[in-house]
Amino acid sequence: MVASYGGHTQCVRELVLHGADINLHRESGATALFFAAQQGHDDIVKFLFEFGASTEFFTRDGGTALLAACQHGHCKVVETLLKHGANINDQLCDGATSLFLAAQGGYVDVIRLLLTYGAKANQPRQDGTTALWIAAQLGYSEVVRVLLLRGADRDAARIDGTSALFKAAAKGFSDVVEELLKFSPSLGVLKNGSSPLHAAVLSGNIKTVALLLEAGASPTIRNKANDLPADLTQNERILRLLRAPETKCIRP
Repeated sequence: MVASYGGHTQCVRELVLHGADINLHRESGATALFFAAQQGHDDIVKFLFEFGASTEFFTRDGGTALLAACQHGHCKVVETLLKHGANINDQLCDGATSLFLAAQGGYVDVIRLLLTYGAKANQPRQDGTTALWIAAQLGYSEVVRVLLLRGADRDAARIDGTSALFKAAAKGFSDVVEELLKFSPSLGVLKNGSSPLHAAVLSGNIKTVALLLEAGASPTIRNKANDLPADLTQNERILRLLRAPETKCIRP
């Protein structure tokens, strides 16, 4: 296992040829294959498969070699694992899938590969977080675009009621907001009692506010506290946008 983790291919070869148990696992459940996949050692992963390495072992938190490779963005290893029968539907104990972990890391190539192999674009974690939501929350606009083009639900909400658009607006990620708006997401009040426009105003990002207004978000919408978006800021430029009679024609 130590040799697999460190990428010492010749050492791994010698140990296996001298009878080392290739599927021996630690108390945590991790195997040599898990460590090689986690560290991106594709040559060792391929060698271990030649001698019968199994993808069926799980760590205490539900981790597998495939999940570890996706989490760390090792695209070649991911492909090798999938070609050798790794289960693309494996999940951590919290429900995170290989696609979710790749989206969380911003690994576009891994995401494209997983989707090609049939990964479910809308499979949520136990708290309702989808791959699209986490990518939007972290500002990965290219990941967001790829997921949307491959069928991700633009309005999928977490248990707390927030959507991908709401989180991107709250973080001021205007490039992510722009990608999401191409797919006509909901601009109204969400289950959390607020709207993407309220979130954008609170973030103070003028471009994000302008994008939402241009897409049709209403400056007269009220949140659950009965606040208008304009009630949440003292930024004069944002207030001018919100109070303009023709908001769609105004740019910051």
